[in-house]
Amino acid sequence: MNDLQLKQIPIAKTGMLIRRPVADVFEAFINPDVTTRFWFTGSSGRLEAGRQVQWDRGMYGISIPVTAKAIEPNRRIVIEWPGHGAPTTVEWIFAAQKDGTTFVSITHSGFTGDGDALVSQVTDSMQGFALVLAGLKALLEHNVRLNLAADRYPKGIEEH
Repeated sequence: MNDLQLKQIPIAKTGMLIRRPVADVFEAFINPDVTTRFWFTGSSGRLEAGRQVQWDRGMYGISIPVTAKAIEPNRRIVIEWPGHGAPTTVEWIFAAQKDGTTFVSITHSGFTGDGDALVSQVTDSMQGFALVLAGLKALLEHNVRLNLAADRYPKGIEEH
C-alpha cells in the first residue's frame, strides 16, 4: 500500500434525472421552503448571488454559512461553504431535457488534506449528495419526504 499516491486532488460528482421541469428543480435548491423538505432543516433565506445564508441541520445541531457565488436561473448554482480546513465549492448544473424532465449534476471540489483525508471527504460528499438527489426526486415526483438526511446518522447508531 506504500505505492498508493494521488495524481490529482479528487472531486465528488453525482447526478440524477428528476421528472419535473427545470424551473421546479432549480427552485427546490434556492428556495428554503422547498429545500428544508428534503435536505437541511432551516435557512436564513433564499440563495442569491453574492449573498451569504445560514443553513441549519437541526437534527445534528449544526449550522453552516453558505455563500452563493453564482446563480444562473434554471441553469447553474455555485456555492462556497466550509470544508475541512478550507472552504469548498459545490456546483449544480441543471440540464432541461426535451421531455420536460431535468438532469441535475452536482460537483463538489476544493478538498484539502492528505490522501486518506481527501478520499474520506470525497466519498462522504458523494454519498451525501446522492442522498440529497434521491430525497429531491421522491419529493418532487411523488410528494414523499424520505428524511434521508436526518436518517443518515441517527442518534445511538455508530458509523460503520
